[in-house]
Amino acid sequence: MSYLKMNDEEVLPVVVEMNILLADYHVYYQKLRSNHWNIVGRNFFDLHEKFEDMYNDARIKIDEIAERILTLRYHPMSQMEDYLKSSTIKEKAALKSDRAMVLETLNDHKLLLEQMGKVMKKANVASDEGTADLIGAYIRELEKTSWMLEAWTKKPSEIAHPESAEVV
Repeated sequence: MSYLKMNDEEVLPVVVEMNILLADYHVYYQKLRSNHWNIVGRNFFDLHEKFEDMYNDARIKIDEIAERILTLRYHPMSQMEDYLKSSTIKEKAALKSDRAMVLETLNDHKLLLEQMGKVMKKANVASDEGTADLIGAYIRELEKTSWMLEAWTKKPSEIAHPESAEVV
């Protein structure tokens, strides 16, 4: 009995994009772990904890993405070599400033959001509401985290005043 009411030809492109997202999340996860381990300076306590929260969240998403691929009756990619080849997120040097870590993480968020957009397009074509729902929630959460990290990079003088109605 098939619990899915989707066409296999339409689901396969969803799975391909989901596997790339899975690869992206694995590389992103490891970069967050590296940031957590290698952070130094005045922002150590805040960023050490933030990176830990973020890699724990990424770990959960890795499992959910893989399980969604399995739900779609395919197998998730599961070898580090394949993740490194497929990921749009690339490894970088581990030792850098706190600001560089945050800026690089924001760039990784941009890449994750782009890949999530690709998944959403394929899921919509396939009428794959389960994947669209999962990824839609991820987009919302990552956008909020990105806003918070970007706020951390700002100086108070860079913040727009409400009466000026400037977009930040």
